Amino acid sequence: MTKIKSKYQVGKLIYGVVEAHTPFGVFVDIGEAEVKGLIQITDFLDTGSMTPEMYPEIGSSVGSVVVGYTEDERNQVWLSVKPSVLQKSLVKLKLPASTQI
Repeated sequence: MTKIKSKYQVGKLIYGVVEAHTPFGVFVDIGEAEVKGLIQITDFLDTGSMTPEMYPEIGSSVGSVVVGYTEDERNQVWLSVKPSVLQKSLVKLKLPASTQI
């Protein structure tokens, strides 16, 4: 079994393929049969409302950032595609230490 905590560290940028839509978000195939990626509906937009009609198409590629995980029987990696979260992963700004999260 994959050690999710060590392989999918929080803040890591990963790529996958949208494989299913649910009322609470989108499941993403991240290349491992035993681990599923999940983008919850609250992890799509910084502001505004996300509706299922706005979900990316099944089979489309998606880049996302790891924001959490479970190591229980669900074996899920929680992902975010919020613009602010993606920016922090892609561009390391030189900010004073007191303002970094």
